[in-house]
Amino acid sequence: MNRPDLRTKHRYTCSLTKPGLAVALALLVALLVPTPASAEPPSDAPRHQLREIIEDVTHATGARYQAKDSEGRSMDSAKIIQDSSGVYLAIYHTMLGDGRFHAAIATSTDLLNWTLVHDFGPGSSQPTIMQISNGGYMTAWEQDPSNHIAVRYYPDRAHLLSGNASRSFDSQRTLSKCAEGTPNIYDVQLLPDIDHSVITIGGHYYSNCDVDREMKATLTDFSRWSATAEHTFDNAMLYWGVNGNIGDRDTITYKGFSYGVVEGQYTKGDFRSWRVFLYDYATLNADTTTITTTGGSVAFANPHISSLTLPDGRNAVLVSLFLPSEGAAPSEAGELIYYRAV
Repeated sequence: MNRPDLRTKHRYTCSLTKPGLAVALALLVALLVPTPASAEPPSDAPRHQLREIIEDVTHATGARYQAKDSEGRSMDSAKIIQDSSGVYLAIYHTMLGDGRFHAAIATSTDLLNWTLVHDFGPGSSQPTIMQISNGGYMTAWEQDPSNHIAVRYYPDRAHLLSGNASRSFDSQRTLSKCAEGTPNIYDVQLLPDIDHSVITIGGHYYSNCDVDREMKATLTDFSRWSATAEHTFDNAMLYWGVNGNIGDRDTITYKGFSYGVVEGQYTKGDFRSWRVFLYDYATLNADTTTITTTGGSVAFANPHISSLTLPDGRNAVLVSLFLPSEGAAPSEAGELIYYRAV
């Protein structure tokens, strides 16, 4: 590698005029002096606003505790979206009389009252959904036995609501021999169709068959699966002393920045210690949240979040949380759905 001629550099410096030298010195100082600690990343202010929406259930535009569908099923771990036609869709799971979770999908016109449309069958839990660029729908859930992530594609709403998937993929566990699950869908790229696509999915893996930790997986051409551990995500949670499970997560773009809501359990085995954290994909850090409900519940899990338009035309952020009975106020245990006009 050629080294610069220091004599040439010296001659150039000495040839600067006094005004030119002043400018050069100012630039040098700007480079050497650290940015003041008070300077915040541009994602900070929107994150603070989003955190306030998540935290303050008592001032939500609309809220429903112990959410149930038209058949009386609890809508646990509900992921709610609005599709391109304006229809509200919720995918969720319920423990039924057979002793197994069943994922199901329901529709709504007001975000609080839901009509059950289809049951996806026993052993399906922690489901999520995304409408993709071609108008079709991608779903994923945790499937037992051998808890793993199952991915299903429906080309239109009729196929979705009848449970008639045109593509199906069940992943092989690669990071844990015990369990992988709680998926969210980050992105679906059609290149140009579903058989030539890249689907990016988040999830958890049961690390050393001891505690849940974060993972990210890629499903290519609906046939090839690869997964890696998300240590950066984990570290943002471990910083706050989360010693139990790090599990379910969801994402939102708010005011141009990407954020995630994620559940963390401070103490392994203690359902009262579940909390929700707000992750900033720009800074790779997480904030704690202090969620205030009407009755004063303290434990929150399975967070989901969406941007949508309310029936009256206003934009809104919708949040859904599962409130474990161990940390729930009277009449609040179960699924909580709430939204704030923004």
